[in-house]
Amino acid sequence: MAVEQTLSIIKPDGVQKNLIGEIYSRFEKAGLEIVAARMIHLTLDQAQGFYAVHKERPFYSDLVSYMMSGPVVVTALQGEDAILKHREIMGATNPADADPGTIRADFAASIEENVVHGSDGPDTAAVEIAFFFGDDGVCPRTR
Repeated sequence: MAVEQTLSIIKPDGVQKNLIGEIYSRFEKAGLEIVAARMIHLTLDQAQGFYAVHKERPFYSDLVSYMMSGPVVVTALQGEDAILKHREIMGATNPADADPGTIRADFAASIEENVVHGSDGPDTAAVEIAFFFGDDGVCPRTR
């Protein structure tokens, strides 16, 4: 198994519902380590830039507006097979399809307000982590 890093975002609905601690607990219990974290209220430029890959999709404007509707918590997670493990903990994008016990099955209101975001692969994770934490914003665990 490979040690990887992945980006996780607790979206505005997750922050509003005070789920930060609950979500972090699930990550840590699964063996993922938090190596960077910050709460921010995305600007228009940040939201558009982060989701630029979806620019041509019909839901893009609504997604950008939603992600600017309140603060988010961005986190870099690290661990063995972190990307897959994180995606399993989150559950399917559509909470109706998410397995019981996943974050989205337990807390998401809809496919649009689904509490969390996670990187979908190593290349995406690297770009997403750099987007929020730059070259020196991730803190390696030394103990």
